[in-house]
Amino acid sequence: MKGMVFTEFIEFVEKEFGFEMSDQIITQSDLKSGGVYTAVGTYDFQEMLNLLITLNKKTNIPLNDLLQTFGKHLFFRFVQMYPHFIDRTKSLFHFLSGIDHYIHVEVLKLYPDAELPTMTIEERTDDHIVIDYKSERKLAYFALGLFQSATAYFNEPCAINFKNIKTDGSEVKFFITKSK
Repeated sequence: MKGMVFTEFIEFVEKEFGFEMSDQIITQSDLKSGGVYTAVGTYDFQEMLNLLITLNKKTNIPLNDLLQTFGKHLFFRFVQMYPHFIDRTKSLFHFLSGIDHYIHVEVLKLYPDAELPTMTIEERTDDHIVIDYKSERKLAYFALGLFQSATAYFNEPCAINFKNIKTDGSEVKFFITKSK
């Protein structure tokens, strides 16, 4: 997993729970890196899981809620760091339809070793989009948070639901419907 996600996660924890909590989860998690991350580095995904599990134990906030909240936070950080990837003049559905074919392609140019999920548009109308999300990391709640912040960013309120296609969570189908 790219170091930028780790550095943003640590900043997210500091913002939401304070520096002490950030320091505690780093020192109390089993981290091969020692908790020293650079944005351009690549780190074992297990370290992110260890940080999340430690934060969960310390806060009693369910893991899925932590992932979703971090996803909400990270979308707006992406907007700040990579505004050229997220064109506000386009619609939410246009943006979502371009994630796999544009944004992920550009991310791979910057970080060739990045391991990204795939997002295939199964159906799209003016008011509804269905996205098939596949990720060996099983981060549907993280994606949910990203999608929720995208609806706010594009000022297009939507109902977002999903269901597991594979029981292990590696494939999920998102149903996003514009609110009327």
